[in-house]
Amino acid sequence: MSECGMWNPLMSIFRTPKWEMDRFFLLLAAGFGAGYVPLAPGTAGTLVAIPVFLGLSLIASPLYELTILGFFFLSSWLSNKAERAWGRRDHPRIVIDEIAGYLITMLWIPKTIRFVILGFFLFRFFDIVKLPPIRRIEKVKGGFGTVLDDVVAGIEANIVLQLVRLMARFL
Repeated sequence: MSECGMWNPLMSIFRTPKWEMDRFFLLLAAGFGAGYVPLAPGTAGTLVAIPVFLGLSLIASPLYELTILGFFFLSSWLSNKAERAWGRRDHPRIVIDEIAGYLITMLWIPKTIRFVILGFFLFRFFDIVKLPPIRRIEKVKGGFGTVLDDVVAGIEANIVLQLVRLMARFL
């Protein structure tokens, strides 16, 4: 309750014990639990990215691009916290980087079921195969490095999607 006797949700956040906030941050880093899937947590995290993309894509440009940029920094910070909590660099449970990478994959791409599905498979391909320069980028330390390699995979997938989009105009 605030000073005037009304419930204030911001005050409840500030009174939340640190361990509860840490659990919340880990839940976000794990893609709302998708990172706990025993087989292919990265794929599960990318599946979570689809409704995130569909929701965020309702935001008008350039606020949409700024939101994705903000999501990149939030993902880096959460990944760093999760790496420290779980004691391992780029822990398989950390899938918020896949969400960020998929958002980059779908940047300036039409929001159709075909492109959403193709974007999913292209992003997973580039994230798993890790074409240059992704291997070099993986060496960047901390949460920033964890997310950055997926962002580059997203850029590679986006380039292919843009080419498919251009070719579809001529067919």
